[in-house]
Amino acid sequence: MYNGFLFQGLTWENVLMWVGVTLGLIVVNELTRSHKWVALSLFVILPLILPFVLWLPYTATPGSGASTGTWFHWVKVYSALAGCIGFMLIRYKKGLAEKKWVLLFPPLILSVNILEACIRDFQVYGMHATGQVIDGVVMLSGPWNIMNGIAGLLNIAALSGWMGIYVTKDKKHDMIWPDMKWWWIIAYDLWNFAYVYNCVSDHSFYAGAALLVSCTIPAFFIKRGAWLQHRAHTLALWMMFTMSVPMFVDSPRWGVDASHNPTALLVVSLISLIANIVVVFYQCYRKFASQKIKSGK
Repeated sequence: MYNGFLFQGLTWENVLMWVGVTLGLIVVNELTRSHKWVALSLFVILPLILPFVLWLPYTATPGSGASTGTWFHWVKVYSALAGCIGFMLIRYKKGLAEKKWVLLFPPLILSVNILEACIRDFQVYGMHATGQVIDGVVMLSGPWNIMNGIAGLLNIAALSGWMGIYVTKDKKHDMIWPDMKWWWIIAYDLWNFAYVYNCVSDHSFYAGAALLVSCTIPAFFIKRGAWLQHRAHTLALWMMFTMSVPMFVDSPRWGVDASHNPTALLVVSLISLIANIVVVFYQCYRKFASQKIKSGK
């Protein structure tokens, strides 16, 4: 068993399960990407059934004390699903991606998703928690929440080039955002991991690290430019899984606790903030340089 700077009680079983979760999300994402009927089954039909047969009766009742019973978890599930459904409409409804107003949807749903997490970071800061279990999760409030909330807002500000989004003409009809470059993706990953580490600390080994890697690997090595599509699919899949099997991340065998070290919280959020400040300045520089070239100066 390994106790480190970020996590404690880490075992080889946990590492193997982390790899399994990551690969599982990548594989199912590829199935939803390649087969429209799989995507419709998982992102439309299943979310209509699960609240009535499983979530509300058993696993995610608001006020139950479980982390999946909070308003935030419910909002996150359905905002991720809204992204999946909206992206499927853009991908599969002929001519829709050619309408410029439709292209506002991807950055809008992404910004809303980030903003939800920023609000949660600020909310956790306002709890003034010193290690209490709140909504089933150990909470430590501190300046790291404010720092990372600001980093998330900067991440939204650094979005660019969404009018260049298009749908590929092959069988998979991927939604490609050409201007979503690797530096923005890395800054997002750093911010999102810090958010999960700050607000759902004992779930961050899977819900932070594994979940982010599961959409970043496809974006870099399987289908470049489709990061947002990968992210929406893997996030929705993971959120539905944890709503259905909340005991997985909290079980003594598979769960991995954070170190609950204030220094670790501060360092993670500081890295996130610095990365997103750099990306905002770089995006501004790119915009300025592009305008300079166009003007011929």
